[in-house]
Amino acid sequence: MVKKLPTVFDWLLANLDGFAIGSLVALGLVGLMLLVRLGGQKLIADDPTVLHWRTVVGRVLAKTTIFFMVAAAVEIVVTYAQPPARLERVFDVLFTIAAALQGAIWARELILGVIGSRAGDKPGETAIGNALGVIRVLVSVAVFGIALIVILDNLGINVTALIAGLGIGGIAIGLAAQGIFSDLFAALSILFDRPFRRGDTIRFDTTIGTVDRIGLKTTRLKSLTGEMVIMANTKLLEREIRNLAQGSERQETLRFGVVYQTAPDLLEQIPGFAKAAVEAQPGCRIQRCVLTGFGASSLDYELLFFHKGRDAEALFAKRQAIVIDLLRRFAAAGIEFAYPTQTTFTAAPDGKLVMPYAAAPRT
Repeated sequence: MVKKLPTVFDWLLANLDGFAIGSLVALGLVGLMLLVRLGGQKLIADDPTVLHWRTVVGRVLAKTTIFFMVAAAVEIVVTYAQPPARLERVFDVLFTIAAALQGAIWARELILGVIGSRAGDKPGETAIGNALGVIRVLVSVAVFGIALIVILDNLGINVTALIAGLGIGGIAIGLAAQGIFSDLFAALSILFDRPFRRGDTIRFDTTIGTVDRIGLKTTRLKSLTGEMVIMANTKLLEREIRNLAQGSERQETLRFGVVYQTAPDLLEQIPGFAKAAVEAQPGCRIQRCVLTGFGASSLDYELLFFHKGRDAEALFAKRQAIVIDLLRRFAAAGIEFAYPTQTTFTAAPDGKLVMPYAAAPRT
């Protein structure tokens, strides 16, 4: 040890200017990083549980570690002071380790912050929010695994075989759990694309239900009849989904038919009756009510109207009120609704048709 002191002392004297400049630059950099870290802590000081872009950035900046600051400061001093090659190599390795770990920490906080913000303001109330613990583990393993590979590579260790082994192992696991990962990525797709949320009423195929839980593998809906409908996320996204909770108003269609014996003058009054019945309900407006054609047992009408709001129960109540109002108006006007009928014609022994109804009186 005594023999090495003159060498170190001589090195300090020879590089005193560089050491002083490097120290000043390092102090300035550390001070700047401390200010950035303090700014990040202030961004999340109000409510760190509510995630939006400010708190996500704040959480990333607040995770700047002292170890990284010290390693960066030492690396700057070493760059200006030009120490012996071996000593410089030690500090380079130290900075590489600190930078890789710090990058992994920043990446983990950024990814988890974005996912958490998509999970909602109260992530604990959703299945995806509850699954953030599993997602956090997967993200941590991925980013720190990459950091470890970077560190080993900078230490001179051949990581080619390690990467190849991890790749083969990942392929094997992916093939074995293909269905699970497919549903997992479908859940993340629902999380980020948001075709529907918890509490929305959706319709696909012949099923209508309210979204109760969005899990990593399945989505659970409570149908109108009360039972629980469980659907795999992948299968659900493959279907055409109609979100009944989106939009400021809903379009509804009512189809009905009247008997063929209805007089043309009364047929012309039906659109007016329909308009009056629709506009009698608050928040409803008529689009059209038209005679669409000749049915097998009726003259067919189609009534289209719009209802403002997203409340499905309110829509059902107003739809019922419109139907009842039409029944009253039609009964008062003498208009009869049609129902499936069939008329049978028979022949007398002489071949003449026997009419199944009384002939109209001659005038």
